[in-house]
Amino acid sequence: MSRHDDGRTVRDDGEPSAGRVVRGGIGTAWLDWGGEGQPLVLLHPNGFCAGVYDPLARRLADRYRVVGVDLRGHGDSDDVVDEALLGNDAMALDVLAAADALGVGRFAVVGVSFGAAVGVEVAAAAPERVAALVLCEAIAIEAAAQEEQNFGFEGGENPLAAGALRRRDVWNDRAAAEASYASRPPLNELHSAALAGYVRWGFRDREDGMVELSCRPKTEALIFGSRSRHGPAQTFEALRRVAADGRVPMAVMAGSRTDLDASWFSAQAEVAGVDLQLVDGGHFCLFEDLDRADRLLDGILEELLGPRIEEES
Repeated sequence: MSRHDDGRTVRDDGEPSAGRVVRGGIGTAWLDWGGEGQPLVLLHPNGFCAGVYDPLARRLADRYRVVGVDLRGHGDSDDVVDEALLGNDAMALDVLAAADALGVGRFAVVGVSFGAAVGVEVAAAAPERVAALVLCEAIAIEAAAQEEQNFGFEGGENPLAAGALRRRDVWNDRAAAEASYASRPPLNELHSAALAGYVRWGFRDREDGMVELSCRPKTEALIFGSRSRHGPAQTFEALRRVAADGRVPMAVMAGSRTDLDASWFSAQAEVAGVDLQLVDGGHFCLFEDLDRADRLLDGILEELLGPRIEEES
């Protein structure tokens, strides 16, 4: 273990330390991989957890101070099954509370999918604290497009929400869950180390010796399908506000083989005033090739933040 001048204790073996903070009666957990550079906050997709970033975070921690937040209802954060408490805006305030608890003032944000949407809300709530915002397949959608694609489904269940409710949530052990996920899409597209990180931190041990998903299927379904929560359409308007404010430099990425509507991401890039960067891969392209993701993020962050000042040896 190493103790830093700011009081942080960081493991020397690359393993992240864990912590949590309570805001409004709801606990938010994080993983902290340490590092000495620009603080970098990683936000995960719906149904996942900060641990899915583990192999990528270990790479980035030699250049950045890397923290991953378990969004409420996910990972080691408290369960939440009330859709009124699952808004992207509420989760953004949790992220800021976690940063406060960690003593992190200004930080860059990288988010994938739902996590990218929460990242937009972090920038909207506190633009003075977000040094850069990197969006990968963000679920931030113009209201008309949301209705067209059934993300604001009327007269029946949202298909993604229905699928989430069918997810098996209890397994004999993590190895069984990981083997099953690795055998079928979409999780078989993840790098094996990213999948292992998700399974390690995205399940909880039960008293009967089995394991269960940390993110309840109901929570995942509500995030996908609720019409009343602060969700994709509201976050797209928040993106407009962030862009108009002009203080947060942004990058927008999408997978070249995404199964979502590519026009969503083109619209985000247009609003942000940047070119859409296509990455070879699907919706989870940032977790497919970790060496590529490391290089890609390093290049994007250097462009948005400016070159790092290397310490003299």
